[in-house]
Amino acid sequence: MKTDIIIAGVGGQGILTIAAALGTAALNNNLNIKQSEVHGMSQRGGSVISNFRISDKEIYSDLVPFKGANVVISLEPMEALRYSSFLAEDGWLVSNITTYENIKGYPEFEEIKKTIETIKNHILIDADKIAKEAGSSRSTNVVMLGAGSWFIDIPADEIEKAIAEIFKSKGEKIINGNIAAFRAGREIAKTFIS
Repeated sequence: MKTDIIIAGVGGQGILTIAAALGTAALNNNLNIKQSEVHGMSQRGGSVISNFRISDKEIYSDLVPFKGANVVISLEPMEALRYSSFLAEDGWLVSNITTYENIKGYPEFEEIKKTIETIKNHILIDADKIAKEAGSSRSTNVVMLGAGSWFIDIPADEIEKAIAEIFKSKGEKIINGNIAAFRAGREIAKTFIS
């Protein structure tokens, strides 16, 4: 078993929280992990990417190879396009539709959407709206983790346990809100792959 994941977005969107949940779930299941992060800026708004590799065998590199990602989970559609070239032939691109227009000349969302729709396996969701409906408007990142979890070789209930573990210091309300967001992301993504 091996899953290569790219988690992309901009600073402040919770990319590292997704990586922490995946890392916790993988370690709790005696899996090997390697992770590498690149922060485009030290402030909110800069490009952030996490290469995340999970396997039941030894992993030699922390970087996902070009054309090797089983899934790219992106919290921002332009960042989804930026890293879509890393997808394996049968890989999935899972992206939020909410734009973070932090550059001059940011393209219209419809242009971005058209390009994403040329990718064979893609899921575009309004994770902000889904998080709000799940009762946890700050959990957009966990909605995206839920949507992408279909393509990660860790059972969903194990990822939920990891979410509870990483948020335990925040209390039951925050834990329950994030688990609801995770489940809502899984449910909406299921409609794309069924």
